[in-house]
Amino acid sequence: MPSSCWLPRKTWFLKKVDLIMVTMTPRKSVCIIAPVYNEEAVLPHFFARVSRVMDDLADCYHFKVICVDDGSRDKSWRLIRENSQQDARFSGIRLSRNFGHQAALTCAYDIAPGDALVSIDADLQDPPEVIPEMLRRWEEGNQVVLAVRRKREGETGFKLWTAAVYYRLISKMSETDAPEASGDFRLLDRAAVDALKKLTETHRYIRGLVGWLGFQRSVVEYDRAAREAGYTKYPLVKMVRLAMDGLISLSFWPLRAAYLTAFALMLPFLLYLLYTFVKYLFFDIALVPGWTSIILAVILFGAFNLLMLGIMGEYIGRIYSEVKNRPIYLVREYCGADVLNTKKSQP
Repeated sequence: MPSSCWLPRKTWFLKKVDLIMVTMTPRKSVCIIAPVYNEEAVLPHFFARVSRVMDDLADCYHFKVICVDDGSRDKSWRLIRENSQQDARFSGIRLSRNFGHQAALTCAYDIAPGDALVSIDADLQDPPEVIPEMLRRWEEGNQVVLAVRRKREGETGFKLWTAAVYYRLISKMSETDAPEASGDFRLLDRAAVDALKKLTETHRYIRGLVGWLGFQRSVVEYDRAAREAGYTKYPLVKMVRLAMDGLISLSFWPLRAAYLTAFALMLPFLLYLLYTFVKYLFFDIALVPGWTSIILAVILFGAFNLLMLGIMGEYIGRIYSEVKNRPIYLVREYCGADVLNTKKSQP
């Protein structure tokens, strides 16, 4: 039995009787899910590295891999389909168009079977070699295992700084507890997956929703590498959109900030008004109207009103999206026997 087999410690490669107990224990099933978008350059490397991890743990777990093609325009789907024909452990789901990373991940969580699900991006910045340690933490009783980046290669200082600020804001302003530097590389126990599937909002920020779920949690640190091949599919615009989804869907603080901002803007003008009345009442200085203070007040309060209208518009737009109740994703086709059987067994 390989030393990388993460089983309960009391049955850990000790006596012959323990080995017999281990071999008679049914293997737990683990499903690895990976959203894919225009990753033809890196997919062969992803298949190879994930396969090696599964081979090392084959005596301990029954593995499946589901790749969700999020409307790729390159040869990603063809590679997924061909690999599913060569290796029965791999399956694929093809969405009807590009719905976004979080929607593709939601599709995988909805369909994937298994006692535990491990989500990982196909760009190999998150190393599959961390999965054995995540499984070990799961075997210790943790229902949520988060992989937290200790070091991030190939990313600019601006992105690292903005990410750190954003995670601190989310932690302080929302009801969720998302560790700083955590992404979508995680393991969820079946109980946590079933709970996550009950959260059906359209604008999804899954790493925040996972934090909101609770459950017993553990953290695994790792060094995040640069992309194995290809280019990033998350430019600045998409990162800002994801950040807004996280802040607005998990917190009312942008609206509550209106009270503080209004008070901060009103205070200097109230003090100025009090100052002019004191001058008039006690020093007999006439009230001379000043256009500078009036224009300043108009500009500040006008900008504040427009800002708050924009924030309210973001919330109202999301309410409108939820009321329409459109599906988060649409599936175009499947490949691989396992995912087809799983889909047929669902109600």
